[in-house]
Amino acid sequence: MKKILAFLFLSNIILAGGPATTVEFIKIDQFGYRPGDEKVAVIANPITGYNNAVPFTPGTTYQVRDWTTNAVVFTGTPTAWNTGSTQTQSGDKVWHFTFTTYTVPGSYYIFDVTNNVGSYRFEIDNCVYNNVLKSAVRMFYYQRCGMAKAFPYADTGFVDGVCHKGTQQDTDCRLYNNTTISTSKDLSGGWHDAGDYNKYVNFAYGALIDLLLGYEKYPTVWTDNYNIPESGNGIPDILDEVKYELDWLIKMQGPALTDSSLLSVIGGGGASPNSADAAFRRYGPPTTAASLTGANVFALGAIQFAAIGQTTYAANLQARAIRAYAWANNHPNNTFYNAGVLAAGEQQTAAYETDMRKLTAACYLYALTGNTSYRTYFDANYVNSQLMMWSYAYPFQGPEQDGLLYYSKIPGATASVRTAILNAYSNSMQTNNVDNLPAYTNKTDAYRAWVNNGNYTWNSNQTKSRQGNMFLAMNDYTLNAPNALNYTNAASGYVHYMHGVNPNTKVYLSNMKKLGAENYVKQFYHSWFKDGSALWDEEGVSTYGPAPGYIPGGPNPSYAKDPCCSGSCSTQPGCALNVTPPMGQPIQKSYKDFNNDWPVNSWEITEAGIYTNAAYVRMVSKFCGIGCVTSTGISNTNSKTFSTQLKLYPNPADNKLFVSFNSETSGSKCVIYSVTGQQIYSKEQNTTGINLLEINIEKLATGIYFVELQSNNGKQTAKFVKE
Repeated sequence: MKKILAFLFLSNIILAGGPATTVEFIKIDQFGYRPGDEKVAVIANPITGYNNAVPFTPGTTYQVRDWTTNAVVFTGTPTAWNTGSTQTQSGDKVWHFTFTTYTVPGSYYIFDVTNNVGSYRFEIDNCVYNNVLKSAVRMFYYQRCGMAKAFPYADTGFVDGVCHKGTQQDTDCRLYNNTTISTSKDLSGGWHDAGDYNKYVNFAYGALIDLLLGYEKYPTVWTDNYNIPESGNGIPDILDEVKYELDWLIKMQGPALTDSSLLSVIGGGGASPNSADAAFRRYGPPTTAASLTGANVFALGAIQFAAIGQTTYAANLQARAIRAYAWANNHPNNTFYNAGVLAAGEQQTAAYETDMRKLTAACYLYALTGNTSYRTYFDANYVNSQLMMWSYAYPFQGPEQDGLLYYSKIPGATASVRTAILNAYSNSMQTNNVDNLPAYTNKTDAYRAWVNNGNYTWNSNQTKSRQGNMFLAMNDYTLNAPNALNYTNAASGYVHYMHGVNPNTKVYLSNMKKLGAENYVKQFYHSWFKDGSALWDEEGVSTYGPAPGYIPGGPNPSYAKDPCCSGSCSTQPGCALNVTPPMGQPIQKSYKDFNNDWPVNSWEITEAGIYTNAAYVRMVSKFCGIGCVTSTGISNTNSKTFSTQLKLYPNPADNKLFVSFNSETSGSKCVIYSVTGQQIYSKEQNTTGINLLEINIEKLATGIYFVELQSNNGKQTAKFVKE
């Protein structure tokens, strides 16, 4: 136990820069912060939970130090949260160290002078999240069904052949209760929904809404260089990825002249890797809810694709949205109560949720077509939404609230309806719900990303991201302008929570070492990256670990092994597995990196899903910079102004490293150091403006290196990995 605790809390790292001893008690965003954003390190003394055997009391003097030189650049005093109380949700006593006023770009760590320990490394940079966003979006590429994961698009170790195009699979998919050839359909394409290979129409609803609205609100953030097969085609890759799913939904819709309903689900299989899965695949019947899902995403998709000049595709989506809505309107009670017959979960939503999907579909169709019949329906039924009935905005109604807010900006929307919606949402976010802005201003959560106890359920990481998006919507719709900064800061807390500012000091994205994280998800529940796989199980144990950019479900205090472990399946090996944590923990510590199948049922904690990534992607995109050079080295603007001077690509690198920097004066010097501080490269540049160095690193040993840019304006440092 002592060895385990030492591993968890005291990592001795001797570098030319950085602290001699790094501890997980000092929690920072392991990627970093934008210069102008609120910056708060959270210091924790664990009182209850799996990590309480080693106490920690912070000193009175904390510093921000330069990672390379160890120079002190900021000094302050941590303040106790809630006068030193132990927070019930985390089981920790907590202090906050605020360094918001320090804004100089660079690489840093937090240092406790009294205890002589420091935090993980972090950056201050306007573009600090751009590569993280790219990795989280690329998760959808790895979830693609019916497409090979091929070089150069797949990262090392994750090349795989075409999946689910074999006998009676997606190109010859049969009806679940009639498998004769007469029911065969080509239903190939789309995304695998989560940790299995099922494809659900209804579960794509929230994911596509988040991605499409994420694009619409900040279109200049999205680039065409995410290293997917469509990159470089002139369409932002986020929309290319959305189109891959929409094209599958088109196949799920019946012929235009006879039946415009949407089928509900495709299920079957689960081998590792994807291409090894030979199980027969079956589809479920059309439902009202699935057809309304199609009406929503086809309509909103048509709006976005028309905006970028893809008029032919947009027109096709528009026609399909109209037909799907009309079919659902004429067939209000088509249901499919799956009950485990096919895939997982029920495929018919509850009556209220179905009604809300019809409401939001009417909104997007009115915005798309201007047909006032949709407005008439919306105006007559919006009062039946939870927001209007209860004046209560909360994250489990994300897509519904998005549709209501979207209506408010449509030219021609009924003024009284617009006003009622905006007032209800704004009032709930400001004062009428203690879980919203009051939770931020009152510092309700010691970890600065509050959701109440009852909202920590299966997939709490999606709930966290949706809460962040709710705060950002206040600024998207220019509501409560005097508090605009508070809403941005409140939302940033959920970003930082996902990036390591949580009781587990865990970056809730997989395989993030190459992007600078030190403690991140190393295994999660997924059929490809399954328990026991020699190639794709836990990172550091298997050859590759799981693919980068996946977000697990997150802390879930209701987790338990299958009840049969107390009876009929008690002899199963998994029943003896120690699952404390996640069981028996404070709410926020009800988490563990594990991927065991039944009867351990790790999916209740760590299963990833397209909807989880989509909510996060939408949130973090609003904290990404414009004009940033991502790891592919392509700028998303023609401007010659970079947010910071120093950019490295590709990263990780193999044979060549490109170093880009914007020098305002002559006499800049680029130096590369090893982790031991040995200088291994130096070159001076005497030209101002944009400089680009091409450096041959073929003979360097694999590992981590630091590039330092020295100029009259000071020093900047960036890290790269040599593969």
